[in-house]
Amino acid sequence: MYEDAQLSRAQISRAAIQRLHISMRHLFIRGGYKPLGVSGEMMIESMLALQPEIYGDIAHEERVELKGLLYIFQRLPQGIEQCRYVKLITKEGYGQSGFKPLVPAKRRRNCYRIDRETMYIEMTRGRSDIYDVLTHLTFMHIESEKIRRNALTHRKETNRAWQQLEKTVKDIEAGEPIDQNVGFAYLSTLLGRSYDEVRYSCNEFNDAEKVNDLFTITYHLGRMSIAEHVDGVDREILFSSLLREHLGSHMYGEAWADKIKGELASNSLLSKPIHIISANMHSIMNSLYAPKAIGHKLKMDKIVDIAAVLSNGDNAGLRDQVIDFAEKHGMTYINDESGTNIDVQVFDLSVHPSEDLRRDAVLIVMDYAFGEQAYETMDELLKPYKSGAGKHYLHIKSVNIMGKAGILPGEKGDIMIPTAHIFEGSADNYPVDNDLTESDFKHSNIPVYEGPMVTVLGTSLQNKDILRYFSQSSWSVVGLEMEGAHYQKAIQAAARIRKSVPESLKVRYAYYASDNPLQTGSTLASGSLGLDGVEPTYVITGTILDHIMSDEILP
Repeated sequence: MYEDAQLSRAQISRAAIQRLHISMRHLFIRGGYKPLGVSGEMMIESMLALQPEIYGDIAHEERVELKGLLYIFQRLPQGIEQCRYVKLITKEGYGQSGFKPLVPAKRRRNCYRIDRETMYIEMTRGRSDIYDVLTHLTFMHIESEKIRRNALTHRKETNRAWQQLEKTVKDIEAGEPIDQNVGFAYLSTLLGRSYDEVRYSCNEFNDAEKVNDLFTITYHLGRMSIAEHVDGVDREILFSSLLREHLGSHMYGEAWADKIKGELASNSLLSKPIHIISANMHSIMNSLYAPKAIGHKLKMDKIVDIAAVLSNGDNAGLRDQVIDFAEKHGMTYINDESGTNIDVQVFDLSVHPSEDLRRDAVLIVMDYAFGEQAYETMDELLKPYKSGAGKHYLHIKSVNIMGKAGILPGEKGDIMIPTAHIFEGSADNYPVDNDLTESDFKHSNIPVYEGPMVTVLGTSLQNKDILRYFSQSSWSVVGLEMEGAHYQKAIQAAARIRKSVPESLKVRYAYYASDNPLQTGSTLASGSLGLDGVEPTYVITGTILDHIMSDEILP
């Protein structure tokens, strides 16, 4: 009964997502568009029809969505609200120019402020990265229109609240003190929010890294919209010709994988059993080395307790000690220079100081990929290494994917074990013979959910209608993420078609819940898990390492 009652709304939402992505592909091929032109309006209409959960009050005529704005400005370059022209580029030499790169707090991408009105954003992580930026920009323009409507009278003249905001921003830019209470009062009119909501959000923006204050952001968003609406001065989003030419070429993923394999070759590790792990850049290293490196100093032996201490921002010295110890005992750090923004750690376990962990095997730990980039990087990494000596097949024994994802039946911090990846927006489904099962986590008190997971086109494009359908229909989906189907596509192609890895390759997937998009206040826009994410991260890390160590027990 539920499927019949709710399917129509879910179908409308899915159709809106598909229209958005078709529009984005079309505009990308065309080379640019005006956000409030005909093409831009089509994207806005699709976004308003979809009403993504992460963007809260996006469809409200007057209320500006403040948590959604903070979310996108942590992922866009600082000052982008002041720029009339935004251009998406590939690596085109700006890194060697005199322009200072701007790196958003929550996205690893180089951006360049060319002049007062122009921002360039470097795209090297594939289509998902481009869709991510365009989605955020579309939302930004929707909210700027609300500010403009709240700032203008019916005669298209600015009201007193806008005039006072303009004065406040000029004082801020001049370094003059402002009366924040008065500022909050006028800002609440322009944002369609209560005084308390504005005061709270202003503090959140002030505490955020690499984000301008809410007064400045509101003013410039409104200023751009007023200029376009009243004076006909258009905003524009462009795509460089090199970006359009390079997209889908795997040029960054190939260079990235070749460097890793070259490092293995130079250290005589190519012939050893290899286990690939997609994870963060701390949990594997800390689990392998932190107890030996600093456990005695902290008088702790449990890795979860040690990791909680290392997660404290004031303990950089302790983290450096762990890194130094690891580098002296088998770890090699490969800083990415290819443009993938995926750093790598290589662990030679044969020289590990603990006999319990010493194995004649190698771990390749790669930082998180982004969406479709997961296919590019894994596809290239699983290919044979080509050198002057010919083609060398790597002895890859397992691929392990540890990540964070949205959960549907549970809470933040719970664990999900996928049995299949359902690729949203297509008919592609990937059953997973997962070497991890729910029973592997019985030693912890963390709830575990096992079942299919959806690989979504973008986490910021989901709404409750789609997610409830996937969760409560016969799909019985337990979570959503962005990379699983792409990883599995590359693994299956390597094992079954290219034969570059054995079909007996062990595959392990496990995710911890960073958010629950079905719960109000628990979406990604509500903030990160913080220390609450330490335990599930290290429980999954320990379980993966236990399986790898069991595979490699020496005779």
